[in-house]
Amino acid sequence: MNTIGTFWAMIPALVAIVLALCTKEVYSSLFIGIISGAILFVLDAGTIAAGAGGFSGFLNHLFSDGLIGNIADATNIGILIFMVILGTMVALINKTGGSAAFGRWASTHIKTKVGAQITTIILGLLIFVDDYFNCLTVGSVMKPVTDKHGVSKEKLAYLIDSTAAPVCIIAPISSWAAAVAGFVSEGENGIELFCKAIPFNYYAILTIIMMFILVIMKFDYGPMAKSQAEEVSKAADSFENANPKGKILDLVLPIVVLIILCVVGMIYTGGFFTKGEEGFLNFIIAFSNSDNSVGLVIGSIATVVISVIYYLCRKVLSFKECMECLPEGFKAMVPAILILCLAWTLKGTTDSLQAKQFVSSVVDGSAQGFKIFLPAIIFIIAVVLSFATGTSWGTFSILIPICIAAFPEGAIRIVSISACMAGAVCGDHCSPISDTTIMASAGAQCKHIAHVSTQLPYAMTVAVISFVAYAIQGITLGLGLVPSLIITWIFAIALLGGTLFVIKKFFVKE
Repeated sequence: MNTIGTFWAMIPALVAIVLALCTKEVYSSLFIGIISGAILFVLDAGTIAAGAGGFSGFLNHLFSDGLIGNIADATNIGILIFMVILGTMVALINKTGGSAAFGRWASTHIKTKVGAQITTIILGLLIFVDDYFNCLTVGSVMKPVTDKHGVSKEKLAYLIDSTAAPVCIIAPISSWAAAVAGFVSEGENGIELFCKAIPFNYYAILTIIMMFILVIMKFDYGPMAKSQAEEVSKAADSFENANPKGKILDLVLPIVVLIILCVVGMIYTGGFFTKGEEGFLNFIIAFSNSDNSVGLVIGSIATVVISVIYYLCRKVLSFKECMECLPEGFKAMVPAILILCLAWTLKGTTDSLQAKQFVSSVVDGSAQGFKIFLPAIIFIIAVVLSFATGTSWGTFSILIPICIAAFPEGAIRIVSISACMAGAVCGDHCSPISDTTIMASAGAQCKHIAHVSTQLPYAMTVAVISFVAYAIQGITLGLGLVPSLIITWIFAIALLGGTLFVIKKFFVKE
């Protein structure tokens, strides 16, 4: 039986996703998906011939090469440390009363539910350095405010998730830009290619536009509408029991320091402060060469040290109280960490079954025959692959080199690369095993499956419109219409506005 490099390689991810959506329980679903992948691996004829089959091979692939091997990856360890440190930062800010102070301030300055949601979106757009950092920071800062105005946890998670990956994928100074640049072949300027693709990223930009439209038009649909109807204000009592010494600066200063030091940490890992033969690297090159995992750890640990010193000088917390926040932060992040570890292991399982190579062969064999429709085709394939594997970056690594090889030059090449990035973000939004989706749930303190199920109709609405936009873009390029970008954007925005108007008019009960 041949399971490696065939459609069988997609089965573990599909099993995990279907079980998660049916059972509303993600831990066992992920683990069963991992087990199915290990079984398929040891059943492969090549594995048996190499002597790696049987029960011992199954256990080795499941635990040694699977769970332990993937969790022990240096990049993954860095992300786990960063999450624990951010959890600690949230615990410190809450214990000082900084969050409550901001909530009290917001309750007098942010008067409406619309204002609370708009503020959340704007804050999310401002934190464009990294999606992990975005998810957890925006959630910790805005949750008291959204609670106060009756915004559900599911809606907050949607706003966080929709301003994390989408804004990072259109920001030249972000860990995502660095990742995309790293997947471009040698001899090309990856950051320049990334910047050229930004105007064609219909899914990311339309997602941001859709958030503003939904908030301003004051309506929700699908499961999100139900979650909003059931929401009640919960924040008022928590403000009364908070540390009375807390000030807004106790929240704002650590967040600002965290942003600055994380950027510094990332460009440090990219060699910005190392003088070579040609002098110091410029900022963009250093960012593109950065190790975001290590850089975020450096920035977050330095921020904790500075924050503790600041709180001690303010006498708002004792040293013992500061240290008690370390285990509190870790405990708060345990559910998200567990899901992340299982999701990474599932990705490792699909990699061992060569799911990437299977998809690559399918795409590469059909790309030239559908030149005009390639952007739309690439978008759909990226959505499916990202949804099944739960990783945008893995999707980039598969499809971007294929797009570059299939079309060495021309506008169709840029549009196809953008379609790959847009589809990867879309699949990432929809997937219950996506790390960004998991951390958006953690940032909003929302049940993960509830976040996935309420966000899915919104993501699919934009996905369908984006697919149509890429089809139009390919046709206009093929016909030589000028300017094709403006024509496509006018149609896409009109289609999005019209779709939401129809949904509110005919399908949403007031």
